[in-house]
Amino acid sequence: MAKDVFHDVVRDGLESEGWTITDDPYRIELDKVNFQVDLAAEKIIAAQKNNQKIAVEIKSFLNPSAVTDFYGALGQFLSYRLVLKTIEPQRILFLAIPLDAYEEFFQSTFAQLAINEYQLKLIIYDSEKGGLTQWIN
Repeated sequence: MAKDVFHDVVRDGLESEGWTITDDPYRIELDKVNFQVDLAAEKIIAAQKNNQKIAVEIKSFLNPSAVTDFYGALGQFLSYRLVLKTIEPQRILFLAIPLDAYEEFFQSTFAQLAINEYQLKLIIYDSEKGGLTQWIN
């Protein structure tokens, strides 16, 4: 499977915030159905002496229709989260989206309703300057 256009931007952003990339891509399987999430990462939390584990699905939102991109992203996100809940419940799934898509589409009433309804966890990245700009839990 081809990497997303901004895969390296998100990976570099995670690493600069102290995350260790453990899988690129992160392959998971449930009853012989294979899934491939873009990244898996861990961060050691010193105070708790344990690891925080995340998986990140990266989307570019480059198509003319943000709604179409959103449908695809949401379907993948919900499917991956369902599988992770079964095989690795401690790993939290995030959807990484570009800052411009966040500002232009994800502020709409529809997108906000969907984020709340489906409890989406987002990482906002800057596709032009690089880096992660916001985490939304």
